[in-house]
Amino acid sequence: MSFPYLTDVLHAVGLNIPLPVPTFGLLVGAAFFTGMWISSLEGRRLMPTLPPDLMSNICVVGFLSGLLGARLFHILEYPRDFLAHPAAMLFSRSGFTIFGGLIVGIAVAAWYARRKGAPLALTLDACAPGLMLAYAIGRVGCQISGDGDWGIEVSGPGPAWLPHWLWAQTYENNVAGATIPPPGVYPTPIYETLMSLAAFAVLWKLRRHAHAPGWLFGVYLLLAGIERFAIEPIRVNSTYSLFGHPVTQAQIIAVASVVAGLIVMWWRRTPSLATVPPDPSR
Repeated sequence: MSFPYLTDVLHAVGLNIPLPVPTFGLLVGAAFFTGMWISSLEGRRLMPTLPPDLMSNICVVGFLSGLLGARLFHILEYPRDFLAHPAAMLFSRSGFTIFGGLIVGIAVAAWYARRKGAPLALTLDACAPGLMLAYAIGRVGCQISGDGDWGIEVSGPGPAWLPHWLWAQTYENNVAGATIPPPGVYPTPIYETLMSLAAFAVLWKLRRHAHAPGWLFGVYLLLAGIERFAIEPIRVNSTYSLFGHPVTQAQIIAVASVVAGLIVMWWRRTPSLATVPPDPSR
């Protein structure tokens, strides 16, 4: 069952209160503010001399530009649909490609941070845990609203020890307006939320690891790429032909993210006494 609006959630618990607030937008907002809070905390720890509101401004710039990037990459993923119905795709409530949002949002936020004099590598490190946690919360919005980011049809009955709703769902009343026949599809947003929460825990644990600035962001790129590449085989996506093999846009970007993450981690693996920020907890 999906709950596109808060009204649907209230009806499910027996309250007949009209509150037509989109659950997807509400969870995206929660993801943004949570990620901004975490990034601001880390920003103050790593860069205590910067203006206190700079990290919040960087997050706002990244979020707004990320929305544009997410819609742009979705259009690039489905060019024929865009040419056939451009207005519908531009102003639809769904149709956002998260990797497009991350690429454009991080790039524009990094440019803004440099313009404001913030150390780029430390800024990226400060944002890494918050980005991962925000992604996890955003996927909760995908699951609750049924925005179409679900998986392919299940291949058979699930393991006896696994609850059925974790194996297959039909997303009745989904915001995408799609009809999914039984036995249903894989609820991939749930899987992505769980993997992203695990990745956030790793980043949070490693944030005080002795490394050169930028290393933690390399870990983020590695984990984000692994997570998305792992989920793609059971997700519904448009495919391209690459050297005769079908691949998705997200798989290509995920591989690039893993490679970039490994390079950054190797490059920034050794701390420098001149660049390691003071740790106030010591």
